[in-house]
Formats: sequence, structure tokens, C-alpha cells
Amino acid sequence: MELNADFSKRVAVHAADLPWVPSPTPGVDRRMLDRIGDEVARATSIVRYAPNSTFPTHTHGGGEEFLVLEGVFEDESGAYPVGSYVRNPPQSRHTPGSRSGCMIFVKLWQFDPGDQEFVRLDTKILPYQPIVGTPGVSSKTLFMRGNETVRMQRWAPHAHVRWVDIAGGAELLVLDGDFEESGERFRRLSWLRLPSGATLDAVAGAQGTEIWVKTGHLPASR
Repeated sequence: MELNADFSKRVAVHAADLPWVPSPTPGVDRRMLDRIGDEVARATSIVRYAPNSTFPTHTHGGGEEFLVLEGVFEDESGAYPVGSYVRNPPQSRHTPGSRSGCMIFVKLWQFDPGDQEFVRLDTKILPYQPIVGTPGVSSKTLFMRGNETVRMQRWAPHAHVRWVDIAGGAELLVLDGDFEESGERFRRLSWLRLPSGATLDAVAGAQGTEIWVKTGHLPASR
């Protein structure tokens, strides 16, 4: 399966409008954003666990990165409530599930093979810091390695945000509020992927917005 597999193109997906697609495991459903492969795939998805659902024990050959959007995600290493940011490196193994139900934004098979760092981060305890020279924008860094940087940002109401010639591209997921880019409105669970060298020219909505953003990690093309 290939979905939004050309990394040289801008892609926008409004995931809140997509139907849930059942996975092979009962109680675990997906909204696919990009994908190369079948059940073992390079993939970016929003995944929903029904209450008391469990995914079979498995190994992440290419690593797993996720942000908990709703509920509480659980595995052998602990319970992760809303706002938890987790990275499980290549060859890590676990049995995920959720007693209360949860929803996560997850990326699979997108690690550098040399990245063996486990990350367990409660993003709510990290303060936002204003970005000097960018009025109305504050940020907190969740992870940095090589060219890859993962952040959360808040854009004040009507803030104008412009990033020029983005090296390694960018991905943005709206967590709250909304913004407009290229004449398109992005609201909660909207996802935007911009290729390497692209420019972001966005304006936050009347209530501002909070986003998850990753930069520097995309190949120039496929």
C-alpha cells in the first residue's frame, strides 16, 4: 500500500473528517495519513484504542514515535496520559493497550537506525518559551537529534508564521485551535506535510492554535 508516499509534494489531511479503518486487532482503529507498506509499514497515523483493548506483543523494527492525544495509553513501561510524548527505538518490543481507551498520533519506521534513545516525556510540565524575533509564537522542544527536531508550539490569535526554505521538510499536527495556510483551514487533527525546501506561510485563527511540529527529517523525494 502507498498513501501520500511522494515526499517531494505538499500533503494536507484533515483527519477529523476521515472514517476509522479497523486494524487486524479488534478494538484498534486507524486514520492513515501516509503509508508505504502493508501491516509492517513506514506509516504516519492517528490510532484509536477502545476501552480494554490490547494490541499483540510486537517488535518495532524501525522504531515508533507517538503523542497521546486523548485518554491513557499503556504498556509494560507505564501509563501515559494526554500530552505524553514517547519514542521507542528500533528493535524495541512492547504490548500496548488501554483500559480507559485512548487516541494517539503515531509514526512508525521513521528512525535513524543509530537512534537508540528511549524517550518518555510529559509535555505538560515543559514551559513554552517565546521565540525571539517571532511575535506571537512560543515553543518547547521535545527531541533533537541530527537534523531532526520535534517541538510543540503555540501561535497567538492571528499570529503570522513564516518559515522559508525548510531544510528537510516539516510536519504539523493541530492539537487545538486552527490556522490557515495556502487558503486552507487547519483545525484539530489536521495534518500538513511540507517537502524539503518548501515555505510555510500561515496565519493562526481567532483563538490561536497549538501544534506538534517536526522539521528536518524528510527525504527530498522518493
